[in-house]
Amino acid sequence: MKKIIIIGAGGHAKVIADIIIKRKKILKENPVIEGFLDDKYTKEEAIYQGIPLIGTIEKINTLKKEDYYFIIAIGNNEIREKIANKYELKYYTAVHPDAILAEGVGIGEGTAIMANAVINSSAKIEAHCIINTSSIIEHDNHIESFVHISPNTVLAGNVKVGRKSWIGMGSSVIQGINIGENVKIGAGSVVLNDIKDNVTAYGIPCRERY
Repeated sequence: MKKIIIIGAGGHAKVIADIIIKRKKILKENPVIEGFLDDKYTKEEAIYQGIPLIGTIEKINTLKKEDYYFIIAIGNNEIREKIANKYELKYYTAVHPDAILAEGVGIGEGTAIMANAVINSSAKIEAHCIINTSSIIEHDNHIESFVHISPNTVLAGNVKVGRKSWIGMGSSVIQGINIGENVKIGAGSVVLNDIKDNVTAYGIPCRERY
């Protein structure tokens, strides 16, 4: 039995909790969600489906860490990275039962894969990523750590997305594209050319904006 603590208590954390509940219900796994940790909310009450807020994130320092698995359920890539770097923890990887993963797909620790996402052959998803609802990650993609792929995004084959980048909702990326680190791609963009590090880009076709 895995005892899981969810770091974060906002809407994204509720989705993570639901994935764990669905795995228990549909796949007959036996995880137990001990509670949520969050610095924004202070009242120790039920956050979702009777699961309580049990303290701030600093409570990690008082826990017997080897007894728990943790998942950082915070949408902001920068914050997920800071928390992962601060604490040495065992991380839970949350994959919705309705996600479709091909054989040979690699998924890093602490990553969340939402309902109806599709990840095809030989794709590699590194640690603490978010592969959001109904997104498509085609064959041979490489998604580096702390990336957020938003709902209904489509990445064609052989795409690389650099660390801490965010691909906005409903975007499309053609095959063979390299997207750099710490990039923000606006919602609904069509990416036809490589995008360098540390830029914001959007549009049809997607262009860097300064």
